[in-house]
Amino acid sequence: MPRQDKIRFVGYDPEVKNFKPSGLPSVKLDKVDLTIDEFEAIRLADYLGYDHENAALLMNISRPTFSRLIVRARHKVADFLVGAKELIIKGGNIEFVTRQQCDKCGLEVLNGNNNKFKHKCK
Repeated sequence: MPRQDKIRFVGYDPEVKNFKPSGLPSVKLDKVDLTIDEFEAIRLADYLGYDHENAALLMNISRPTFSRLIVRARHKVADFLVGAKELIIKGGNIEFVTRQQCDKCGLEVLNGNNNKFKHKCK
């Protein structure tokens, strides 16, 4: 029996959690479920531009785990777009956390002193 996934730290709870192609009724569409930790991986890497190492630290997971997570998330988003499906953001083994913004560069950083987190202005 596989062990349970480590809790992933998420710093943003999306307000909108359902997306679908316009003009098509939801009942006729196949669904793609994107977990909240997969959404967070896309937000950190693709939207905010973090490298995998620092994004993994922010989510409290290893870099290889983050890499697998982002590949899975990108595949689901591509399936949603190309397949004209409905995307639903829900679930995952997560904990919402508050992060601080760096005063110099504005990037999200872990609360407290974490010497492992590296970003450009340090």
